[in-house]
Amino acid sequence: MNHGLIALLMAATLFPVAAEGKNARCVIKQNGTTAYSGACDFQMDQGGSFGIRRHDAKPILPNITDISVFIVSSGVAEVRGLTTDGINSRWGRAIRSQVDPACWKGSDFEICAY
Repeated sequence: MNHGLIALLMAATLFPVAAEGKNARCVIKQNGTTAYSGACDFQMDQGGSFGIRRHDAKPILPNITDISVFIVSSGVAEVRGLTTDGINSRWGRAIRSQVDPACWKGSDFEICAY
């Protein structure tokens, strides 16, 4: 097999091209304070899981480019943030808000996507 093709396939696996999502308004709170409120790119995944990022490729929070909310069971998600260094940092468990179902609340954060 061609070594150039192998390198290209490996690069595509390691650095996938982000799929374009739909426009949304995101609100991210940290320790009860709004850390981001504005336009975002909302990418729906299987089972209700989703990811958010800014449209302009700037960090959505200091040193955080993407936030993923992965549904683990009904009303419960695992939240992670992708750092500008490429580290997938675990934020922890979040519970879907019964007051506003667009929001997921963790111990010290809240992610809402409208």
